[in-house]
Amino acid sequence: MSSINTNASAMTALQTLAATNKALNTTQGRIATGLRVAEASDNAAYWSIATTMRSDNKALSTVQDSLGLGASKVDTAYTGMNKTIDTLNEIKVKLVAATGASAADKAKIDTEIKALQKQLKGYADGATFSGANMLSVNSGATATTAADIKVVSAFTRDATGTAAISTIDVTVENIKLYEAGTAAGVNKGILDSNRVVSVAGAVSEVAAVDAVVLGTFSQTDTFTVASMQLTDGTDYANDAQIGQMLSVVESALKDMNTAATNLGAAKNRIELQKAFTSSLMDSIDRGVGQLVDADMNKESPRLQAIQVQQQLGIQALSIANGNSQSILSLFRG
Repeated sequence: MSSINTNASAMTALQTLAATNKALNTTQGRIATGLRVAEASDNAAYWSIATTMRSDNKALSTVQDSLGLGASKVDTAYTGMNKTIDTLNEIKVKLVAATGASAADKAKIDTEIKALQKQLKGYADGATFSGANMLSVNSGATATTAADIKVVSAFTRDATGTAAISTIDVTVENIKLYEAGTAAGVNKGILDSNRVVSVAGAVSEVAAVDAVVLGTFSQTDTFTVASMQLTDGTDYANDAQIGQMLSVVESALKDMNTAATNLGAAKNRIELQKAFTSSLMDSIDRGVGQLVDADMNKESPRLQAIQVQQQLGIQALSIANGNSQSILSLFRG
């Protein structure tokens, strides 16, 4: 039935065209943004998950930076430790050469040892990165142990949505070579700690210092790698005392080898965590993409199809309006 009050055909065509325009806008938006879920209204659940994971990925990016910084700190300490081990081995060689040497030769060797001791301190002081030094530390006037170095290694979120931060801790107390702290009972470093050799040859660290009288052997003689000497300008260490110094150097080398092993393990762990974090970020990106990214292989032909539908809808609306005009022309005739 035709009606001059209600053009049903035009209304139907108009509704169809409106639906087509809406679908066209949606498809164009997906192609423009590359997202099929760009807002919460598109899919509230997927949008919420994607937003949270994107936020976590930004946190992981910061973790990646922290791991890089931590790796540099550990690598700097590791390099310094290896150089001090090499230099301490040179001091060991000098002590072996001093055994049985004349007073004149001991004086020359002592000059070399003092230069090597200064080099040890130079390596330790120079092993600084971004203000952090694990080899030459100052724990202050109250702390008796050095503070650990903490490297942020992970950002995690449990099933309840609670976020947490994990760290890789480097125990500086077991690595430090020099300690400038002044607190009572502070633990000294490997090279500035006082060591005594027992009758059985065991070396132990002691707090109290038993002054060494060069040329006069005493079982309680206390030696420090950083300050031991073959001569004070007047007297010279005898072979028994040089033997004690060798034992102290060997003990320090053992401690430094352990410290280097700890640094190497921390360095390797940080590198592994860096690789894992990078892979994890890529995995999260892929997961978010599967939730919200638009499939361009589908959206592109869909856009063409909807554009055709739009053109047909416009034609249908035009035809429907044309029919109404034909009816009105009968009255005008």
